[in-house]
Order: sequence, then structure tokens, then C-alpha cells
Amino acid sequence: MAEQEKTRYSDEELEEFRQLILEKLETARKNYQMYLNILNREQENITEDDGFVFKGIDEDYIGISREEAAMLAQRQLEYIRKLEAALVRIKNKTYGICRKTGKLISKERLRAVPHATLSIEAKKNRNVYGD
Repeated sequence: MAEQEKTRYSDEELEEFRQLILEKLETARKNYQMYLNILNREQENITEDDGFVFKGIDEDYIGISREEAAMLAQRQLEYIRKLEAALVRIKNKTYGICRKTGKLISKERLRAVPHATLSIEAKKNRNVYGD
């Protein structure tokens, strides 16, 4: 008899991915807070004469405009939401299942993009057909 194709990741594999996602989530939240701090500090340093100017800000913050910080904060927030949704899929034991093909997304892809919901195959087809 042919071995049946695996339809979901084991609880142990899901736990491995959960830990990976939690680490990425912690980093993403720190980055998000950093960008919010940049925006808040910039607001505090505005005067009527000079507009948006960094005054006395740590070196990490120099060179990031208000627009860049806002854009980066928004991107981090979206990434956080995707990671949190991946944690829900882990809890529901649907994590790693391609939403187009129903097959398992490769571990390599999930390690690189832990919030992925499409397999490489489905993503390529999506780009070809534009859906």
C-alpha cells in the first residue's frame, strides 16, 4: 500500500513553528514600538519655526523621516497581525496548509515566511493568473 500524503503538521512540528513565530513577534513588536517612539519624539521636537527636526535623539533615530517612520510602523503592524493570525492557525491545527491547494506548505518556506498561507506552487500560479 502507498503511504498516504501528510495532511497536517504534527503537534511537535506546530510547537516548533509556534516558538519561531513568538520570537519573530517579539522582535516585530519591539521594532513597531521603536517607530512609534520616533514619531512621538519627533512630535515633541516640533517648533513653529523649524518644522520636523530631530533634536537630541539617539543615533538609532537619526536620518528617519516622519513619513519613513510612519510607513515602517504600518508595515510592522501588518506583519504583527499576520504573525498573530499564524498563531491562531497553529492553535486550530490548520497552520502550514496552503489555502489554495490544501497541501502542506514546505517547512523551508514556513521557516523563511512563517505567516505564509500559500505554497510556492500556489503563489507561482497566483502570479501567473493574477488572482
